[in-house]
Amino acid sequence: MSTQLSVIAGVLLDESSDLTLEELSRACGVERRVLVAMVEEGLLEPVDRSLAPWRFRGSALRRARTALRLQRDLEVNLAGTAMILELLDEIDRLERRLHRLGVVP
Repeated sequence: MSTQLSVIAGVLLDESSDLTLEELSRACGVERRVLVAMVEEGLLEPVDRSLAPWRFRGSALRRARTALRLQRDLEVNLAGTAMILELLDEIDRLERRLHRLGVVP
């Protein structure tokens, strides 16, 4: 009986690090045009839109992956994805506020 080993490779990313559009594209496993469409819809925000090439905060990776999962798993379009992400952001803000007020441990 032979034993197979799986190798998992990854990159540890500090959320304060910046990523180029190309790096974000590779990390998400999608074409650049998909991310450009997300920027146009307001799902992702480059650090400075006027500078080329675009750079994104490390937190954009998590946001882009969440958006891609919503689109893939729930078949939500970009506009719906934007609305869902806004609601998730609002929930996070409210939870942080409740935590600061000591309502939630």
